[in-house]
Amino acid sequence: MSVRCVSHHRQRGIAVITALLLTTLAITLVASLFWQQQVQVRAIENQQLQLQKQWILRGALDWASLILREDAKHSSADHLDEPWAVPLADTRLDQYVENGSADDTISGATLSGGISDAQARYNLNNLYANGAIDPAEVAVFARLLDNVKMNAALAQATAEALAAAQHPGEVGTEMKPQVAAVNNDGQPGPQPMNLTQLEDLLAVSGFSQEMPGFSPEMPGFSQEMPGFSPEMIDKLKNFVIFLPRATPLNVNTAPAEVLAARFEALSLDEATALVTMRKTASFRDLADFTHRLPDKSFAAAANQASVETHYFLVDGKVRMNRAALDMQALIERNGANTKVIWIREY
Repeated sequence: MSVRCVSHHRQRGIAVITALLLTTLAITLVASLFWQQQVQVRAIENQQLQLQKQWILRGALDWASLILREDAKHSSADHLDEPWAVPLADTRLDQYVENGSADDTISGATLSGGISDAQARYNLNNLYANGAIDPAEVAVFARLLDNVKMNAALAQATAEALAAAQHPGEVGTEMKPQVAAVNNDGQPGPQPMNLTQLEDLLAVSGFSQEMPGFSPEMPGFSQEMPGFSPEMIDKLKNFVIFLPRATPLNVNTAPAEVLAARFEALSLDEATALVTMRKTASFRDLADFTHRLPDKSFAAAANQASVETHYFLVDGKVRMNRAALDMQALIERNGANTKVIWIREY
Protein backbone atom coordinates (compact mmCIF):
# COMPACT_ATOMS: atom_id res chain seq x y z
CA MET A 1 0.00 0.00 0.00
CA SER A 2 1.38 3.37 -0.97
CA VAL A 3 2.05 6.18 1.48
CA ARG A 4 -0.63 8.23 -0.26
CA CYS A 5 -3.29 5.55 0.38
CA VAL A 6 -2.32 5.19 4.05
CA SER A 7 -2.58 8.95 4.50
CA HIS A 8 -6.01 8.94 2.89
CA HIS A 9 -7.31 6.20 5.22
CA ARG A 10 -5.87 8.06 8.21
CA GLN A 11 -7.68 11.26 7.25
CA ARG A 12 -10.95 9.34 6.85
CA GLY A 13 -10.50 7.82 10.32
CA ILE A 14 -9.86 11.22 11.86
CA ALA A 15 -12.96 12.60 10.13
CA VAL A 16 -15.13 9.76 11.47
CA ILE A 17 -13.81 10.25 15.03
CA THR A 18 -14.34 14.00 14.79
CA ALA A 19 -17.90 13.46 13.56
CA LEU A 20 -18.61 11.09 16.46
CA LEU A 21 -17.18 13.55 18.98
CA LEU A 22 -19.28 16.39 17.55
CA THR A 23 -22.39 14.22 17.58
CA THR A 24 -21.74 13.22 21.20
CA LEU A 25 -21.18 16.85 22.15
CA ALA A 26 -24.39 17.93 20.42
CA ILE A 27 -26.40 15.17 22.14
CA THR A 28 -24.89 16.14 25.50
CA LEU A 29 -25.76 19.81 24.98
CA VAL A 30 -29.33 18.98 23.92
CA ALA A 31 -29.79 16.62 26.89
CA SER A 32 -28.44 19.29 29.23
CA LEU A 33 -30.85 21.86 27.82
CA PHE A 34 -33.78 19.44 28.22
CA TRP A 35 -32.70 18.67 31.79
CA GLN A 36 -32.42 22.36 32.66
CA GLN A 37 -35.81 23.00 31.11
CA GLN A 38 -37.32 20.14 33.10
CA VAL A 39 -35.80 21.51 36.33
CA GLN A 40 -37.19 24.97 35.58
CA VAL A 41 -40.63 23.55 34.79
CA ARG A 42 -40.61 21.54 38.04
CA ALA A 43 -39.49 24.63 40.00
CA ILE A 44 -42.35 26.66 38.49
CA GLU A 45 -44.80 23.85 39.32
CA ASN A 46 -43.54 23.75 42.90
CA GLN A 47 -43.93 27.53 43.24
CA GLN A 48 -47.44 27.28 41.82
CA LEU A 49 -48.34 24.48 44.23
CA GLN A 50 -46.91 26.46 47.15
CA LEU A 51 -48.95 29.53 46.27
CA GLN A 52 -52.09 27.45 45.77
CA LYS A 53 -51.63 25.78 49.16
CA GLN A 54 -51.09 29.14 50.85
CA TRP A 55 -54.20 30.63 49.26
CA ILE A 56 -56.27 27.59 50.25
CA LEU A 57 -55.12 27.89 53.86
CA ARG A 58 -55.70 31.65 53.90
CA GLY A 59 -59.21 31.01 52.64
CA ALA A 60 -59.70 28.46 55.41
CA LEU A 61 -58.44 31.03 57.91
CA ASP A 62 -61.02 33.56 56.67
CA TRP A 63 -63.70 30.90 57.03
CA ALA A 64 -62.59 30.17 60.61
CA SER A 65 -62.73 33.89 61.42
CA LEU A 66 -66.28 34.03 60.08
CA ILE A 67 -67.30 31.09 62.27
CA LEU A 68 -65.85 32.79 65.35
CA ARG A 69 -67.58 36.09 64.57
CA GLU A 70 -70.93 34.35 64.12
CA ASP A 71 -70.42 32.47 67.38
CA ALA A 72 -69.85 35.74 69.24
CA LYS A 73 -73.22 37.01 68.03
CA HIS A 74 -75.16 34.13 69.54
CA SER A 75 -73.21 33.04 72.60
CA SER A 76 -71.57 34.72 75.57
CA ALA A 77 -69.86 31.54 76.82
CA ASP A 78 -67.40 29.46 74.85
CA HIS A 79 -67.43 25.69 75.28
CA LEU A 80 -66.62 22.52 73.36
CA ASP A 81 -70.20 21.91 72.16
CA GLU A 82 -70.19 24.95 69.87
CA PRO A 83 -69.74 24.78 66.07
CA TRP A 84 -66.23 26.26 66.15
CA ALA A 85 -65.02 23.25 68.20
CA VAL A 86 -66.02 20.71 65.52
CA PRO A 87 -62.89 19.67 63.57
CA LEU A 88 -62.82 19.48 59.79
CA ALA A 89 -61.95 15.99 58.53
CA ASP A 90 -60.06 15.44 55.26
CA THR A 91 -62.22 17.13 52.64
CA ARG A 92 -61.66 17.00 48.88
CA LEU A 93 -61.77 20.54 47.55
CA ASP A 94 -63.06 19.57 44.09
CA GLN A 95 -66.40 18.73 45.75
CA TYR A 96 -66.92 22.48 46.21
CA VAL A 97 -65.97 23.58 42.67
CA GLU A 98 -68.99 24.44 40.54
CA ASN A 99 -69.75 22.41 37.39
CA GLY A 100 -66.79 20.11 38.04
CA SER A 101 -64.42 22.70 36.58
CA ALA A 102 -61.54 21.97 38.95
CA ASP A 103 -58.11 21.70 37.32
CA ASP A 104 -55.81 18.71 37.82
CA THR A 105 -54.08 20.20 40.88
CA ILE A 106 -57.23 21.22 42.77
CA SER A 107 -58.90 17.89 41.99
CA GLY A 108 -56.26 16.13 44.08
CA ALA A 109 -56.30 18.59 46.98
CA THR A 110 -57.63 17.85 50.46
CA LEU A 111 -58.06 20.18 53.44
CA SER A 112 -58.36 19.35 57.14
CA GLY A 113 -57.98 21.23 60.39
CA GLY A 114 -59.83 22.74 63.29
CA ILE A 115 -60.22 25.57 65.80
CA SER A 116 -59.11 25.21 69.41
CA ASP A 117 -59.36 27.48 72.43
CA ALA A 118 -55.98 29.10 73.14
CA GLN A 119 -57.19 30.12 76.60
CA ALA A 120 -57.70 26.47 77.48
CA ARG A 121 -53.93 26.44 78.01
CA TYR A 122 -51.87 28.18 80.65
CA ASN A 123 -50.64 31.52 79.32
CA LEU A 124 -46.92 31.74 80.13
CA ASN A 125 -47.01 35.52 79.78
CA ASN A 126 -49.03 35.54 83.02
CA LEU A 127 -45.73 34.81 84.81
CA TYR A 128 -44.40 38.30 84.13
CA ALA A 129 -47.01 41.05 83.93
CA ASN A 130 -47.04 44.74 84.80
CA GLY A 131 -43.25 44.83 84.99
CA ALA A 132 -42.82 42.20 87.73
CA ILE A 133 -42.78 38.46 88.25
CA ASP A 134 -46.05 37.26 89.78
CA PRO A 135 -45.26 34.67 92.52
CA ALA A 136 -48.84 33.36 92.45
CA GLU A 137 -48.58 32.65 88.72
CA VAL A 138 -45.17 31.01 89.21
CA ALA A 139 -46.84 28.69 91.72
CA VAL A 140 -49.58 27.89 89.16
CA PHE A 141 -47.03 26.97 86.49
CA ALA A 142 -45.03 24.94 89.03
CA ARG A 143 -48.15 22.92 89.87
CA LEU A 144 -48.80 22.35 86.16
CA LEU A 145 -45.25 21.09 85.64
CA ASP A 146 -45.70 18.80 88.61
CA ASN A 147 -49.02 17.52 87.20
CA VAL A 148 -47.29 16.49 83.95
CA LYS A 149 -44.31 14.98 85.83
CA MET A 150 -41.74 17.68 85.12
CA ASN A 151 -39.33 19.69 87.27
CA ALA A 152 -41.43 22.33 89.06
CA ALA A 153 -38.33 24.49 89.62
CA LEU A 154 -38.42 25.40 85.92
CA ALA A 155 -41.44 27.64 86.62
CA GLN A 156 -39.31 30.24 88.39
CA ALA A 157 -36.57 29.88 85.79
CA THR A 158 -39.10 30.56 83.03
CA ALA A 159 -40.43 33.65 84.82
CA GLU A 160 -36.89 34.97 85.26
CA ALA A 161 -36.15 34.34 81.57
CA LEU A 162 -39.26 36.34 80.60
CA ALA A 163 -38.25 39.18 82.92
CA ALA A 164 -34.62 39.14 81.80
CA ALA A 165 -35.66 39.45 78.14
CA GLN A 166 -37.51 42.69 78.90
CA HIS A 167 -35.17 44.07 81.58
CA PRO A 168 -31.69 42.57 81.12
CA GLY A 169 -29.51 42.65 84.22
CA GLU A 170 -32.31 43.36 86.68
CA VAL A 171 -33.54 39.86 87.50
CA GLY A 172 -32.19 37.77 90.39
CA THR A 173 -29.37 38.42 92.78
CA GLU A 174 -26.75 36.89 90.54
CA MET A 175 -27.08 36.96 86.76
CA LYS A 176 -26.08 33.89 84.79
CA PRO A 177 -23.39 34.40 82.12
CA GLN A 178 -25.78 33.73 79.24
CA VAL A 179 -28.15 36.52 80.32
CA ALA A 180 -25.64 39.10 81.47
CA ALA A 181 -26.20 42.60 80.20
CA VAL A 182 -22.46 43.36 79.91
CA ASN A 183 -19.30 41.33 79.48
CA ASN A 184 -16.33 41.35 81.88
CA ASP A 185 -14.65 44.05 79.79
CA GLY A 186 -17.65 46.34 80.20
CA GLN A 187 -18.85 45.91 76.61
CA PRO A 188 -22.48 45.05 75.86
CA GLY A 189 -22.96 41.28 75.93
CA PRO A 190 -25.52 39.03 74.24
CA GLN A 191 -29.07 39.96 75.19
CA PRO A 192 -31.51 37.33 76.49
CA MET A 193 -33.87 35.94 73.87
CA ASN A 194 -37.47 37.03 74.17
CA LEU A 195 -39.83 34.10 74.64
CA THR A 196 -42.73 34.23 72.20
CA GLN A 197 -43.39 30.62 71.21
CA LEU A 198 -43.20 27.27 72.92
CA GLU A 199 -39.92 26.22 71.31
CA ASP A 200 -38.23 29.25 72.91
CA LEU A 201 -38.47 27.43 76.25
CA LEU A 202 -35.41 25.46 75.10
CA ALA A 203 -33.43 28.58 76.00
CA VAL A 204 -34.55 28.28 79.65
CA SER A 205 -31.92 26.42 81.64
CA GLY A 206 -30.31 26.35 85.04
CA PHE A 207 -31.66 26.24 88.58
CA SER A 208 -33.22 29.28 90.16
CA GLN A 209 -31.98 29.99 93.69
CA GLU A 210 -35.23 31.82 94.46
CA MET A 211 -37.57 28.89 93.90
CA PRO A 212 -39.56 28.55 97.15
CA GLY A 213 -38.85 25.39 99.08
CA PHE A 214 -35.43 24.72 97.60
CA SER A 215 -32.04 25.38 99.19
CA PRO A 216 -28.41 24.32 98.65
CA GLU A 217 -28.67 22.08 101.74
CA MET A 218 -31.33 19.92 100.13
CA PRO A 219 -30.21 16.44 98.93
CA GLY A 220 -29.61 16.34 95.21
CA PHE A 221 -29.40 20.14 94.90
CA SER A 222 -27.18 21.38 92.09
CA GLN A 223 -26.48 24.94 91.03
CA GLU A 224 -27.20 24.08 87.42
CA MET A 225 -30.00 21.69 86.49
CA PRO A 226 -31.26 20.65 83.04
CA GLY A 227 -33.78 22.96 81.43
CA PHE A 228 -36.53 22.12 78.96
CA SER A 229 -35.80 19.42 76.41
CA PRO A 230 -37.50 18.88 73.01
CA GLU A 231 -39.36 15.92 74.52
CA MET A 232 -40.66 18.13 77.34
CA ILE A 233 -41.72 20.81 74.86
CA ASP A 234 -43.66 18.22 72.87
CA LYS A 235 -45.38 17.04 76.07
CA LEU A 236 -46.26 20.61 77.11
CA LYS A 237 -47.64 21.80 73.77
CA ASN A 238 -51.26 21.03 74.69
CA PHE A 239 -51.01 22.67 78.13
CA VAL A 240 -49.17 25.99 77.71
CA ILE A 241 -49.00 28.86 75.23
CA PHE A 242 -47.64 32.40 74.84
CA LEU A 243 -50.47 34.90 74.33
CA PRO A 244 -49.94 38.63 73.68
CA ARG A 245 -51.22 39.65 77.12
CA ALA A 246 -52.16 38.15 80.47
CA THR A 247 -55.40 36.17 80.17
CA PRO A 248 -57.73 34.13 82.40
CA LEU A 249 -58.27 30.40 81.88
CA ASN A 250 -61.46 29.22 80.18
CA VAL A 251 -62.81 26.60 82.60
CA ASN A 252 -65.13 25.24 79.89
CA THR A 253 -62.27 24.08 77.69
CA ALA A 254 -59.18 23.65 79.90
CA PRO A 255 -57.83 20.12 80.46
CA ALA A 256 -57.81 18.66 83.97
CA GLU A 257 -54.05 19.22 84.42
CA VAL A 258 -54.40 22.96 83.82
CA LEU A 259 -57.54 23.29 85.97
CA ALA A 260 -55.82 21.58 88.90
CA ALA A 261 -52.83 23.88 88.47
CA ARG A 262 -54.95 27.03 88.27
CA PHE A 263 -56.81 26.28 91.53
CA GLU A 264 -54.53 25.11 94.30
CA ALA A 265 -57.33 23.53 96.36
CA LEU A 266 -58.44 21.43 93.39
CA SER A 267 -56.84 17.98 93.09
CA LEU A 268 -56.14 16.38 89.73
CA ASP A 269 -58.86 13.77 90.33
CA GLU A 270 -61.39 16.48 91.20
CA ALA A 271 -60.42 18.44 88.10
CA THR A 272 -60.89 15.31 85.98
CA ALA A 273 -64.38 14.90 87.48
CA LEU A 274 -65.20 18.52 86.56
CA VAL A 275 -64.06 17.91 82.97
CA THR A 276 -66.35 14.88 82.80
CA MET A 277 -69.23 16.87 84.33
CA ARG A 278 -69.00 19.74 81.84
CA LYS A 279 -69.41 17.30 78.91
CA THR A 280 -73.02 16.93 80.01
CA ALA A 281 -73.57 20.60 80.80
CA SER A 282 -70.99 23.32 80.25
CA PHE A 283 -70.48 26.10 82.79
CA ARG A 284 -72.78 29.03 82.09
CA ASP A 285 -70.67 31.51 84.05
CA LEU A 286 -68.16 31.65 86.91
CA ALA A 287 -70.93 31.39 89.49
CA ASP A 288 -72.05 28.11 87.91
CA PHE A 289 -68.45 26.87 87.92
CA THR A 290 -68.00 27.80 91.59
CA HIS A 291 -71.28 26.12 92.51
CA ARG A 292 -70.08 22.83 91.01
CA LEU A 293 -66.68 22.89 92.69
CA PRO A 294 -66.10 20.11 95.25
CA ASP A 295 -65.02 22.70 97.81
CA LYS A 296 -67.34 25.70 97.48
CA SER A 297 -65.38 27.67 100.03
CA PHE A 298 -63.14 29.11 97.34
CA ALA A 299 -64.39 30.99 94.30
CA ALA A 300 -62.83 31.62 90.92
CA ALA A 301 -61.53 35.14 90.57
CA ALA A 302 -62.34 36.98 87.37
CA ASN A 303 -58.66 37.46 86.54
CA GLN A 304 -57.98 33.74 87.03
CA ALA A 305 -60.85 32.07 85.22
CA SER A 306 -63.57 32.79 82.70
CA VAL A 307 -66.09 31.09 80.43
CA GLU A 308 -65.27 33.46 77.54
CA THR A 309 -62.36 33.26 75.15
CA HIS A 310 -60.66 35.99 73.14
CA TYR A 311 -57.83 33.94 71.60
CA PHE A 312 -58.24 30.93 69.33
CA LEU A 313 -55.78 28.68 67.50
CA VAL A 314 -56.60 27.65 63.94
CA ASP A 315 -54.80 24.60 62.53
CA GLY A 316 -54.95 23.76 58.85
CA LYS A 317 -53.41 21.06 56.68
CA VAL A 318 -53.62 20.96 52.90
CA ARG A 319 -52.42 18.08 50.69
CA MET A 320 -52.06 18.67 46.98
CA ASN A 321 -50.57 15.90 44.84
CA ARG A 322 -46.94 15.51 45.96
CA ALA A 323 -46.98 18.71 48.05
CA ALA A 324 -48.21 19.36 51.59
CA LEU A 325 -48.39 22.37 53.88
CA ASP A 326 -49.39 22.74 57.53
CA MET A 327 -50.37 26.06 59.10
CA GLN A 328 -51.22 27.34 62.55
CA ALA A 329 -52.61 30.80 63.26
CA LEU A 330 -53.60 32.72 66.38
CA ILE A 331 -56.80 34.77 66.09
CA GLU A 332 -57.91 37.41 68.57
CA ARG A 333 -61.66 37.97 68.83
CA ASN A 334 -63.13 41.05 70.45
CA GLY A 335 -66.87 40.99 70.17
CA ALA A 336 -67.76 40.54 66.53
CA ASN A 337 -64.30 41.61 65.34
CA THR A 338 -61.41 39.23 64.65
CA LYS A 339 -57.73 39.88 64.01
CA VAL A 340 -54.95 37.49 62.99
CA ILE A 341 -52.05 37.84 65.47
CA TRP A 342 -49.61 35.49 63.75
CA ILE A 343 -49.43 32.74 61.12
CA ARG A 344 -46.84 29.97 61.10
CA GLU A 345 -46.31 27.58 58.20
CA TYR A 346 -44.38 24.34 58.51
